[in-house]
Amino acid sequence: ADVRHAFSKQGGNLGESGCVGWMFKSKGVFVIDKEGHDEDEVTMLALEAGAEDLKSEDDVFEIYTTPEDFDAVEAALADAGIETEVAKITMIPDTTIELTGDDAVKMQKMLDVLDDLDDVQNVYHNGILPDDEE
Repeated sequence: ADVRHAFSKQGGNLGESGCVGWMFKSKGVFVIDKEGHDEDEVTMLALEAGAEDLKSEDDVFEIYTTPEDFDAVEAALADAGIETEVAKITMIPDTTIELTGDDAVKMQKMLDVLDDLDDVQNVYHNGILPDDEE
């Protein structure tokens, strides 16, 4: 009831259970600080352990796996002495939409309201919100 109220108060609609589930895939995600790690070595280690993809972001590497290969990649990273900032299985959107202006403000308010609800454990969305610095 609280979630439905949060959606209606923020101008949204709560769909039926599972109605947008097709837009997300369950993936294992590891985030590693780039400092002290060679991209080629991390890439080869992760791929040999079963990772699907590795992305090089600003100051981190992001490794993506299937849920089934999560444990093997986690073990390979640990065996190599590579510490992770994040290691979890989560839902990743197939497509994203960049939000700006009022849409971004409304989305951030909705996320804040949902985050404050005790019964809400995880919120997954496909919106890309602008950085606070912009």
